[in-house]
Amino acid sequence: MALPTYLIVGLGNPGQQFEHTRHNAGFDVLTLLAGKLGTTISRARRRSLIGEALAGDCRVILAQPQTYMNLSGEAVEGLLRWYRLQPDRLLVIYDDIDLPQGTLRIRRRGGPGTHNGMRSVIDRLGVESFPRIRVGVGQSPQQNDLVDWVLGNYHSEEERQAARAAYERAAEAAIVFVREGIASAMDRFNPHRTPRLRKTPNEEDKPEDRQDHEGSDGP
Repeated sequence: MALPTYLIVGLGNPGQQFEHTRHNAGFDVLTLLAGKLGTTISRARRRSLIGEALAGDCRVILAQPQTYMNLSGEAVEGLLRWYRLQPDRLLVIYDDIDLPQGTLRIRRRGGPGTHNGMRSVIDRLGVESFPRIRVGVGQSPQQNDLVDWVLGNYHSEEERQAARAAYERAAEAAIVFVREGIASAMDRFNPHRTPRLRKTPNEEDKPEDRQDHEGSDGP
C-alpha cells in the first residue's frame, strides 16, 4: 500500500548572493527540516531541488524552487503534477514582513499578502486553500527600502539567533503537520490570545483575533 505523500516547499531565491537573507527563510527552514528527517535537498526535479524522507507513516518531498521567487508557482505546480498531489497535501513555508521577527503563523488557506512568491503559487494553482507557514522577519525601520530589507542579511547576533529559533520551530511544525495534521500544528505553534470576556455593544473581533482564537482562517 502506497504511503500518503506530502510536498513541503520552502520559498526563496537560488544563488550564493541570496543565502541566509530574510527572503530565503523558506530555504533555510527546509534545510533544517531535511536534517531533522535525515535527508538532503540536492536532486533536480521540475525546476526545483528536492529531497525525500519519511515522517512517521508518510512520505515527504522537500523542495526548494530554483525559479527565483516571482516564478515560484511554476515549480510548485510542476511538482504537484509530477507527484499527482492535491493542494491539501502541499505545505508552503515563506518569510513575512508583516509578522514580527521570530514569530510564526500557520494557516489552512489565505491570500498572498505582500509576498510575490506566494502570489505566483496562488496564481498558478488557482486556489488559496492550501496550508502554509509564515515566518516573521519584521519590517525595515526605514519604510522605503523593502527590497533591500528582505534581500539583506540579519544585522546582529541577536537577530540571527531569533531567526534560527523561528526556523527550528517552523521545521518542527512542518513535521507535526505531516504526522498529525494542520489543526494540531496550528494549535501547537500559533501564538494564542486570551479571549476577551466582554464586548462593548456592536463591537466585533478583528479578523486576526478570530483566526487565532478559533484556530481557523476565516471565510
